[in-house]
Amino acid sequence: MTTTTNTTPAPASPAAPESYAAEHPARLEWVRHSPEVYKAMVRLDAAARKGLDARLLELVKVRASQLNHCAYCLDMHSKDALAAGESVERIVQLAAWEESRHFYTEKECAALELTEAVTVLTDGFVPDEVFERAAAHFEEAELSQLIAAITVINAWNRFGVTCRLTPGHYQPGQHG
Repeated sequence: MTTTTNTTPAPASPAAPESYAAEHPARLEWVRHSPEVYKAMVRLDAAARKGLDARLLELVKVRASQLNHCAYCLDMHSKDALAAGESVERIVQLAAWEESRHFYTEKECAALELTEAVTVLTDGFVPDEVFERAAAHFEEAELSQLIAAITVINAWNRFGVTCRLTPGHYQPGQHG
C-alpha cells in the first residue's frame, strides 16, 4: 500500500468540460514511517486470504471499504475485483446488496452480512443469526479465514481513512 501524491488533476471527460477538483495529498505517509507495521499487515493480509475465493474476498473488501468510507481501498479493491473477473454490475450493486440479493449467491450474501456486522458493530457484537447464516455456508476453517479477512480490511481501511491516502493510482495486483 504505497502512497503517491499526484498534484495533476484528473483529465476532464469529454462530456464535462470543467476540470476535476484538485487531488489532496496524503496526511501522513504511514508506510514510510512505520515500515515494520506495514510489513506485518502485509503478512497478516496474506495469511487471512488463504483458502478464500478471490472474487468473494474482493467483494468483502469493497463492501467493508464502502462502509468505512475508505476511498483508497475502494479504488484498490474495485480494480482487483475486476481483474479477478468480477462484473462491474455486481461491484456497483454492493452498496445496496440487500436490495440486489439476486446478483449474489446465498454464500456471498452471508459473507456480506457478516462483513457488515463485523465492520459496523453497531450493537457492540455480531448477532447470533448473522454468524449462524455465515456458518451455514462456510466450513469452520473457511469461516475463520473470512473473519480474519474482514478484520484485516477493516484495519487497512483505518490506516487509509486516518492518513487520507489518495485513491486513483493503484494498478490491479500492485500489492499482492
